[in-house]
Amino acid sequence: MDRTTNGTGTVVSQTLAELQALDAGSWFGEPFAGERIPTLAEVLTRYGGRAHLHIELKGQTAHLAQHTVDLVRTHGMVQHVTITSFQPTHLQATQTYAPALPLGWLVGEVTDAIIAQARALECTQLCPRAPLVTPELVQRLHAAGFVVRAWGVTNAALMCQVVEAGADGMTVNFPDKLLVYMRRRSGQSA
Repeated sequence: MDRTTNGTGTVVSQTLAELQALDAGSWFGEPFAGERIPTLAEVLTRYGGRAHLHIELKGQTAHLAQHTVDLVRTHGMVQHVTITSFQPTHLQATQTYAPALPLGWLVGEVTDAIIAQARALECTQLCPRAPLVTPELVQRLHAAGFVVRAWGVTNAALMCQVVEAGADGMTVNFPDKLLVYMRRRSGQSA
């Protein structure tokens, strides 16, 4: 919590009420001061039909994939969600429970074995760390049938690298900079 809220400690040590009382916006900038942490249900309600969401499953919570899929279904968002995770067990559980949902595997490296495992998991996306993303890697993964979506885009240089490599998307904490870059790249005024 120390990095993105005015709280300290681990998320798991807090109740939902305690988490939702925290300021989760000030770290990002003064205009966001007082922002609260929404539940997944609140996010699905707010952005239902307005955006395609990539929901990352983390941790060891029992039935996490099933509970997440149930929320997605309840909110009518099956066509607007991709489930991602670093943990193949979460992806397998999602694939078993909801085979229609697209899956993205977040990986720290890309090897032939990882590509084969991603196919076995029926992933539609392979999501490498941003520093690994090159035009050659994107071409290789596209040829293997994957959408390429980078994670770990921590600065503008990596953002530009991922775009120029031809990746299909990325997780980025500064979408405003990405939008400006994409407009400039396409010749539109910012």
